[in-house]
Amino acid sequence: MELREIPFSITDWASVPAETYAGERGHALWRTRQFGEIRVRLVEYSPGYLADHWCAKGHIIFCVKGGMTTDLMDGRSFPLKEGQSYQVGDNDGQHRSRTETGALLFIVD
Repeated sequence: MELREIPFSITDWASVPAETYAGERGHALWRTRQFGEIRVRLVEYSPGYLADHWCAKGHIIFCVKGGMTTDLMDGRSFPLKEGQSYQVGDNDGQHRSRTETGALLFIVD
């Protein structure tokens, strides 16, 4: 992967407008910056959040605060705690997220 055409800049995430996405339960607030093909997001899941879809897109996810569990369609589950990250490639297992307590995530995809 090459990161192209991204000039040096600082993102003040508090100034990036938030978009709300309903989950099967709860909601997610996304603050998104797009740099060519690279999407960078600060995402907050509400307590009790469960994604409303299975995702096949690759991500690098760092848990800034709280925690969540990622369920894979094949039945496996992986908890992610504050200070941990996970990485998954495109089409490498459909997955969806859930949290009982809420989570703040930094995501690159």
